[in-house]
Amino acid sequence: MGDGILAILALLPIVVVAIFLVGLKWPASKAMPLSYITAVLLALFVWDVAFPQVAAATVHGLIVAVTLLFIIFGAILLLNTLQESGGLHTIRRGFTDISPDRRVQVIIVAWLFGSFIEGSAGFGTPAAVAVPLLVGLGFPAMAAVVSGMVIQSTPVSFGAVGTPMIVGVGTGIDPLTQIGDTSAFVFDVAAKTALLHSIAGLLIPLFLVGIMTRFFGKNKSFSEGLKVWKFALFASLAMTIPYVIVAHLLGPEFPAMLGGLIGLLIVIPAAQKGFLMPKEKEVWDFEKKDRWDPTWTGKLELKQSDIYAGKISMWRAWLPYVLIAALLLLTRLTPAGDMLKAAKIVVPNIFGSGITSDWEILFSPGFIFIVVSVMTYFIHSMKPSDYARAWKESGKTIIAAGSALVFTVPMVQVFLNSGGGAAGYPEMPIALAEGVAGLAGTVYPIFATFVGGLGAFVAGSNTVSNMMFSYFQYGVAERIAGDPSWMVALQAVGGAAGNMICVHNVVAASAVVGLVGKEGHVIRKTLIPFVYYALLLGSVGYSIMWTAERGIFNIGTIIALIIWAIAIYIIATNNRRLNAIEKHKTA
Repeated sequence: MGDGILAILALLPIVVVAIFLVGLKWPASKAMPLSYITAVLLALFVWDVAFPQVAAATVHGLIVAVTLLFIIFGAILLLNTLQESGGLHTIRRGFTDISPDRRVQVIIVAWLFGSFIEGSAGFGTPAAVAVPLLVGLGFPAMAAVVSGMVIQSTPVSFGAVGTPMIVGVGTGIDPLTQIGDTSAFVFDVAAKTALLHSIAGLLIPLFLVGIMTRFFGKNKSFSEGLKVWKFALFASLAMTIPYVIVAHLLGPEFPAMLGGLIGLLIVIPAAQKGFLMPKEKEVWDFEKKDRWDPTWTGKLELKQSDIYAGKISMWRAWLPYVLIAALLLLTRLTPAGDMLKAAKIVVPNIFGSGITSDWEILFSPGFIFIVVSVMTYFIHSMKPSDYARAWKESGKTIIAAGSALVFTVPMVQVFLNSGGGAAGYPEMPIALAEGVAGLAGTVYPIFATFVGGLGAFVAGSNTVSNMMFSYFQYGVAERIAGDPSWMVALQAVGGAAGNMICVHNVVAASAVVGLVGKEGHVIRKTLIPFVYYALLLGSVGYSIMWTAERGIFNIGTIIALIIWAIAIYIIATNNRRLNAIEKHKTA
């Protein structure tokens, strides 16, 4: 079978997702079973994979789904604990004191705090922390989920203390023994990856506020988000400049973590002093809750506690989140983490397939969330009945999430474990990537980011995407006489951007706030920033790789300049139009 036909067949499970989940807006609980069945039929009857291997991949997927549900449950439990204790009331008041403007709040919580948590823990933890915090502040559940997904881009390559680089890229290019020192190669790729991310990441906070005001504002206006463009760019640079410096000086472990932390230390004091902040009369907020679109709200109801309102001090209210960050760092950067990893559940060689599944239950962020929830019970001096209610409500919420994940993750695992069949075809993602590379030729760098994004979309992980495709991207660069390190960097940034549209990340983030069945609505909104991110950086990568041979004004440079020109034009004309309206009002 030709590479083109094989690539088209490998694309079918993704096409099913695109049609039913994104296009027809079916809930994941209905769309993902169809995608799973499609992947199973292809594996059995086209790739000719043995049934025990398909069954083992399915079981492995179910075990992975349980580990995700454990994290989701912990996040929901902590949120409900803070709700019952009155801590959320105090946190909301604190953010209102910085600024009542929702655009400012979402940049600080999702972009800066989310980047710090991504650097500390990765693997979807920012959504489990930042998304429910936004809901607790009064954001519609869907607005919170979309915001949490949009920032799953720039910091992701350096999430979990650099795991997508160290493990993903490092493992992915390990077969290439001719490169010599693997760690030096990874360090070089990390520096280039950070530089690329900083180019596209500059506008991510603007996308964040623009999408929020366009889809969740009273006037459905993208321009209302652009009104805070100065503050958005300031917050972007406050994170990305130290992020790039750290990547070049220290390597892949700390760019996102230190970038987010330094950004918080710069932006919050500046915001408190009014630097680049919207004027009081220009403060933007959502409409009253009774006017929200029904699709925006989840099953998780957050009501401010009248009993505890005002009784929790600011430092006690924030202490649970400080403890989460501290415990994540402690378990990721010290030998304590190795001790926790040792306590794991292992299911080896499932059905004799060679597929092994394990669950590091004590190392999971979900365990840390539960521990902090118990600590919060004592820190906030809660009543046993209130804490029991937090557990009960969390249990109810987690049940709905399971119906989507029990098909989403097994589909991914069947897709990834489709190699080694009697037909002799490579795994479905590799077959798909080879088809794209064969069609693109020397223009391929423009598409390298989309291949990385495809890997993350399917696998739900930048790390896994890098493991799958780094070797492949390196090989394509050699075949077209390009720079392999830049090509692998394009893979890394594309894999990071793919987290914005990854199905099981969206399912997980939605489940945290009870927004089950609306996953297609979320992906339709995050698809725009993903395409921007992948196309811009693919074009920049092409320009970098071919400028010496084809001149500065090559197709990559032209596409990148067009994207930037459109962005600058939109910001500039919006600013002039708003100034004109303001002058007209005061005339």
